[in-house]
Amino acid sequence: MITSQRREPVKNRARALVTGGAVRIGRDIALALAAAGMDVAIGYHRSADAARRTLAEIEARRARGIVLRANLADPRAARRLVSEATRALGGLDVLVNNAAVFSRTPFATVTPAEYDRFLDVNLRGTFFCCQRAAEAMESRGGHIVNIADVGAERAWPGYLPYTLSKAGVVALTRGLAAALRGQGIAVNCVAPGAVLRPEGFSPARWRAVTRGRAGRPEDVAAAVLFFATCPRYITGQVLRVDGGEPA
Repeated sequence: MITSQRREPVKNRARALVTGGAVRIGRDIALALAAAGMDVAIGYHRSADAARRTLAEIEARRARGIVLRANLADPRAARRLVSEATRALGGLDVLVNNAAVFSRTPFATVTPAEYDRFLDVNLRGTFFCCQRAAEAMESRGGHIVNIADVGAERAWPGYLPYTLSKAGVVALTRGLAAALRGQGIAVNCVAPGAVLRPEGFSPARWRAVTRGRAGRPEDVAAAVLFFATCPRYITGQVLRVDGGEPA
């Protein structure tokens, strides 16, 4: 665990954990929460250097940050990540389940190992992070924000295990909202569209896919910040951040 220099929690500051918070959209989410006055734990798996850089940016916003490594394909590691963040921050008010794997997987060549990888990280890891966070938030309530994808509702034949995992995240969000509303825990979901060029996409391919009309990671971060701070009566919602593209 790597912590910021300002180690002591500040009373009445909200405390958040962002899985996959070191890079790409997760980084923007972590920085948006820090800028809003929250102390932020960054969960990462392989992006140690990027996690440290994001931690430095959090500190520059006068927030307290910590960096925690976990492989969310392991349910025990997922639960442990939430426990470590809760202990280090002095509590947990917000969980953002952003960590995910994404790559092209043509249907005819998908292997069981590839299938399991998407479901293990993107859905099972999210499930067990939520389970432990609900325990941590039981006494005072909180907010869980899951990151899905517009692909959960659209036909992407070349990405079926990925889209299946994200459809599961949407279903999990709605089920947890019903299960946890009595505990004062709001559970909502942000489903980004084309907001960040995937790794492996050339700029030309990205322009062709988006027709030159793409959003920004900051758009997703703004939606997450809303759900992280909204009244807890707002729960079970899925907000698409896709520029109004038809489903």
